[in-house]
Parts: sequence; C-alpha cells; structure tokens
Amino acid sequence: MFFFCLINAVYLRNFLNVKNDYTNNKFQELLEKLQQESWQLELLISGFAIFGLFQALDPIEYYRLSSVANESYTKLLYVVAGISCKVLIVNLIIHVVLRGLWIGAIGLRYVSSDIDYEALNYKSRFTNHLKKKVGSFDKYIGTLENYCSVLFAVTFLYLFYIISFFMVIGVIFLVGAFFIETGYFSKMLGFMLLGFFAIGYFFLAFLVFIDFITQGYLKKVEWISFLYFPLYKVFSVLTLSFLYRPLVYNFLDNKFGRRLLLILFPIYLSAFYFSTVTNVRSSFILTKSHSSKNYSYQNNYIRKMCKNQFVKKAAIQDKIITKPYLNIFIPFRSKIEKIVLQQYPNLKPIKDLRGFTSSFFKSRFTVSDSLETNYLNKLNAIYKLKIDGNPIQTDFLITEVNSQLGFEHIELLNKLSEGKHLLTIKRSEKDEETKEISEKDIIEIPFWYLKS
Repeated sequence: MFFFCLINAVYLRNFLNVKNDYTNNKFQELLEKLQQESWQLELLISGFAIFGLFQALDPIEYYRLSSVANESYTKLLYVVAGISCKVLIVNLIIHVVLRGLWIGAIGLRYVSSDIDYEALNYKSRFTNHLKKKVGSFDKYIGTLENYCSVLFAVTFLYLFYIISFFMVIGVIFLVGAFFIETGYFSKMLGFMLLGFFAIGYFFLAFLVFIDFITQGYLKKVEWISFLYFPLYKVFSVLTLSFLYRPLVYNFLDNKFGRRLLLILFPIYLSAFYFSTVTNVRSSFILTKSHSSKNYSYQNNYIRKMCKNQFVKKAAIQDKIITKPYLNIFIPFRSKIEKIVLQQYPNLKPIKDLRGFTSSFFKSRFTVSDSLETNYLNKLNAIYKLKIDGNPIQTDFLITEVNSQLGFEHIELLNKLSEGKHLLTIKRSEKDEETKEISEKDIIEIPFWYLKS
C-alpha cells in the first residue's frame, strides 16, 4: 500500500509540474493515470483522517462548551467543526468499508474469475433470476468502484454544504447584532427591523433551497431564471459555493451522482433523528440540567464536574462538605451586568468597554479598584442567598474556576448542624415594562454537611 502511494505521489508531483492546460495530451494522460490509481491515496487519506477526526472530537466539544460558558462569539465555529467532523467520520468509515469490500472482490476475482452460474447447478428459475439480479461479478466490482469514488468526493462536498448552511444562518446573527446590540436603534425598533429582514431573507434563502433540492429547477425556466440569477450570485458568495461549484455540477450532470446525493441527504436526517431518541424510564424521576431540592446535578458541584463541563447557574465545591465553609461560585453572564445597570444606572461607566474588540488593544482597557468594588457591592445587593431559609450576607470576589469567569463567596458553616441542607439562590430583577423589581428563583443546590 505504501509503495503504491509513493508511486501516486510521484505522479501527482509530475501532474503539478505540467503546465495547467487541460487541452494538453500529457495533462490528460496524467489525469487518466491518477484517477485509475487514486484508490490507494483515498484509503491512506481516509485512514489518517478518521484517526485524526476521532482525536479532534473531544477538544472541539471542550472548546465549544468553553465558548458557550464564556459567551464567546466563536461558539458557532465549534458547532460547525463538531458537526463537520461527525459527517466526515461517518462518510469516510463507509468509504473504507466499501473500498475494503472492493479490494476483497478483486482478490476473489483473481482466484475464482467470474460467477459460473451453471456450476451452481440451480434450477433454471433461480439461475435466470440470479443472472438478471446479480449479473456479472465484474459489474459488481465496477459498481463498488463507482460508489467508492463518488462517496469519497461527496464527503467533502457535504462538508461544504454544512459550512454554507451555517454561513447563511450566521448572517441573521450578524444583522441581529447590528440592529439590537449596537445601540443605534431602540430595542423595539431593532427587533422590528430584524423581523422584517429575517422574513425577507429566509424567503429568499428558501428559494435557493428549492433550487438546491430540485437540482436546478429554477435555472431551467426562462423567466424564473432571469429573476433568480441575481439571487443566485448573491447566495453563491454567502455560501462560498464558488469554491465547490465544479464538484456540484459534475455530480448533477451524472445520473449516478444525482441519485447518490439524493440518497445521502435523508440518510443524514434519519441518523440525526435516531440520535435524539431516548428511553424515558419513569414518569416521576427525570434527569435535569440543574440541581433542585430533590435532584443533585453534578454540574453544580465543582469537584464532581467532568472535564468538558462548565457551571451554568451556580455551583459549590462538593456534594458532601467536610470543611467548615461553603464555596459558592456564580458564573458571569452578560445578562448579570445588564440587570445590575438596570437597577443602578448611575453605575454605568463613561466608556462602555463591552462589545467586539481585538486583544491587541486589550492592555489599553483598565477598570479602577473603586469601580470594581462598587460593582460588587451592587451585585451583593441583587443576589439573595439562603441556607435552609436563613439569609446569607454575601461578599463576592471576582475569580475564575476552570477558566470560567465568575463571582465567589465563602460562607462559614461553624453554626450549621450536620446533615442535609439546601442552598437557595435568588436574584432581584427589574421588569422593563412595569419597572417593578421582583425576586427570581435561580437555583437550589442540596448538600450534606459532615464535620470532619
């Protein structure tokens, strides 16, 4: 295998050295040679790619959860990377299996040549049926070769489709950030403008999708194609289709390629659906994504958290406390700062540092100790913490837990009796319409205090 790959590498080097003229006979000869011997490179690339993609899944998931926890704008990139890796793994594994079957069939042909139906000595009914349905063994090998070659190419085509889909969705997020987050428009006007834009944009995107699933129907009708052409050019830029368009049309002009593209799409949808199927074992005991007085979730206990987990609402150091203190951690969210500024508008600084910025200028941004202290004092006033209904006087400190920014409070437990207890966290919030302030339940975290 390695020897054949070296030979192909030599041909590829010669191919690159030939003048890029597709009418050149030498160029055509090299193409013919490469496409006949490409299966070795396909297997080599597939093997290394599958190994590398499996190794990349855990880091991608970790950074995705980290970006979500830290409200980073890169979270969409990790979502795209994770989905792309899984699609590539599935396609490449199928490709390796089929290519292995193809190699096995070629080896068997060397030993046994074609299928001799007469040697099977079946009755004519079965012999005629098998000749019609099974046919020649060479035909079977040729069919496997077609599937392997096309599947390897379509794997990367679907990768571009995934990237294109998220780029189309990403436009809505960018426009939404402009209308709502920049402050150029009032909140109501911003949502209205975003709504009108989203309706028109998704209608146009739907037309492009119709053209996609019908394999170019809108390009075949004269008056529709005239109107559709400008839209096609715009979305070709948004979806980066100009990078992979030759692959698409090379598939569409071939019946076998069109059929395979149509088959794979519902297979992906079915696989996604079945991956979400789960067995609900009880009508009373259900898994939750946060703790309550009757449920303890490991994400709310720092020492119980797995590597790829981050605190969502709040956490304490462990489920069983043996030290005479409770370490309470509340992760920072941009919503928290918004709530603080709604109730204490005088706290808003002269220069708002929030929003997009480059780390190149990060050193220029500083916050005075007095402003930090004032902010934490307001945070202590907004959060209401209780243990078994008894209020806690909080004194928050800015800290990081597993690279997650947040606020920490240490509560002494000297006067607390041994046994089960319940930490309750609430937060006062101001209604934007009525301007009334009310307490909102954030989380309940049960724990056991056992004196060491």
